[in-house]
Amino acid sequence: MKKFKAGDFFPDLPVKTAFAPERKVRDVLRGKTVFWVLRYIGCPVCRLDVALIAKQYQEFEELGAQVFVVMQSDCEHVREALKEEKLPFSIICDSDMQFYHTLMIEPAASMEALAGKQLDALQEKGRQASAYGFVHGDYEGDEQQLPALFIVDETGVITYAHYAQELIDMPDIDTVLGLLKDPE
Repeated sequence: MKKFKAGDFFPDLPVKTAFAPERKVRDVLRGKTVFWVLRYIGCPVCRLDVALIAKQYQEFEELGAQVFVVMQSDCEHVREALKEEKLPFSIICDSDMQFYHTLMIEPAASMEALAGKQLDALQEKGRQASAYGFVHGDYEGDEQQLPALFIVDETGVITYAHYAQELIDMPDIDTVLGLLKDPE
């Protein structure tokens, strides 16, 4: 099966979050929806991404967009990690990895491949995560899981798809905001 691309319909997967009843993708689509598929809540660089998205979330709302972060974490781990804070978006708890498998988001072949060729950039992101106070938590899911990002319109059509080739190979928040302004 091939990977999803712009123009394809996003699958109607279950949306399980730590703080809301289960729904389906079709039930949550409104405006532009970003599915930011990361690894797990205990991964410091993924936790940093969550914090940075939250910090700039108002900019997403101003563009008529919403964000869902998808993680391999179970609901209990997410509730525990976020007990001290309230995010302006939901984390989809995909411990059975339906999003990853259905969307063909594959793990890296090895830990070395996950770290990739941009090791300096990954180490810098790790330092930023440490500066925010994020430390490695429990391992969940596939440790070698690669991330991905999808922007979906209100009809369920993917307007942008990105499959990371290594952990650091993801569009930054400003790039995603730019894509929401001009999806071309």
